[in-house]
Amino acid sequence: MEEVEAEEPQEFSHRQRLKAAVHYTVGCLCQEVALDKQVNFSKQTIAAISEMTFRQCENFAKDLEMFARHAKRSTVTTEDVKLLARRSNSLLKYITERNEEIAQLNLKRKAKKKRKPEDESRGSRESMAEEPDGAEELQSES
Repeated sequence: MEEVEAEEPQEFSHRQRLKAAVHYTVGCLCQEVALDKQVNFSKQTIAAISEMTFRQCENFAKDLEMFARHAKRSTVTTEDVKLLARRSNSLLKYITERNEEIAQLNLKRKAKKKRKPEDESRGSRESMAEEPDGAEELQSES
């Protein structure tokens, strides 16, 4: 019981820090829009946008968790994110394109990693082949 009580304040502080980060980011974005469009945002408006954004992110997180759980997984995948974004065609297209780019980069990295061990093993085989010759020289000298 004591462990649960000790964890709650820490969880609360993480939530508050996330909320503060969202509020800060929304404030920065509102400043950019204000400069670009010559409109002003009141502090109350920024606070309302921040609160709505934070709540929407919480809903997204819960939905993603449910999608993964429904698929009997404990990890959220890109397929879950695509499912979440399915109502926004432009967002879904963007996520799909970025996912394909990342997949291509991962394939290239894996191919490079496979080549390196082969090169290293070739080098060690060559050095092993050279060692017996050197060993013979040592034996003949003695």
